[in-house]
Amino acid sequence: MKSPIKLDNRIVVALPAFNEAGKVGKVVEKIRHTSIPCSILVVDDCSSDDTSGEAKAAGAKVIRHEINRGVGAAIRTGIFYALESGQDIFVVMSGDDQHEPQELASVLKPLLNDEVDFVQGSRRMKGGKVVNDRPFRKVTTRIYSLLFSFLTLRRITDATNGFRAFRLSILKEPGIDLSQEWLDRYELEPYLLFKAVTSKKIRFKEVPITIYYHASRKQFTKMKPFRDWWRLAKPMVYLGLRLRK
Repeated sequence: MKSPIKLDNRIVVALPAFNEAGKVGKVVEKIRHTSIPCSILVVDDCSSDDTSGEAKAAGAKVIRHEINRGVGAAIRTGIFYALESGQDIFVVMSGDDQHEPQELASVLKPLLNDEVDFVQGSRRMKGGKVVNDRPFRKVTTRIYSLLFSFLTLRRITDATNGFRAFRLSILKEPGIDLSQEWLDRYELEPYLLFKAVTSKKIRFKEVPITIYYHASRKQFTKMKPFRDWWRLAKPMVYLGLRLRK
């Protein structure tokens, strides 16, 4: 497949990872075998296994946190690295092999054609797909997206999807502040999505993608009920009620 990527765009694909040995190396290899010219960054959030070694062996640059700080902090570390190294586009994918690297081209295409500034992957819109979904997850992700849509006044079909890409230039918007400590865990991703869809200056689009939930129960989620559900909901509540910036 011919890549739609323009070579004047510098792209980094970031994989936040915590104890993903046995999976993260496969993801890096799959990205390297796409037609996308990009840098691959794995942010190891203080794994106790060989996540860092496996990612390096597969060809990724690795930044390791010496203490576990959370997925939001890992993504922030990746974003700051991309800004410092002069990248143009930042892509976030799962480090546990749930997303399909072959879909990178379709996620990036609206950005590279200068149609939008922020692309959110969606398993729920037409053309999207979930392999080995669970009823509870199907219901809760739909409810979350409905609440997100209500609070942002914009229809979002899959607000919890972790596959997204955006221009790093959007972070210059004065209303976006990723340095806040309350964004360290699961809060940063919905915070950034909320800011993107409610901004009058950021052009936004969802595109269909595939999510694979593998056989092992561990691969479904590392989230803890109630505590981490609140962390996902917190940005909607805080920003919707203007309690935080």
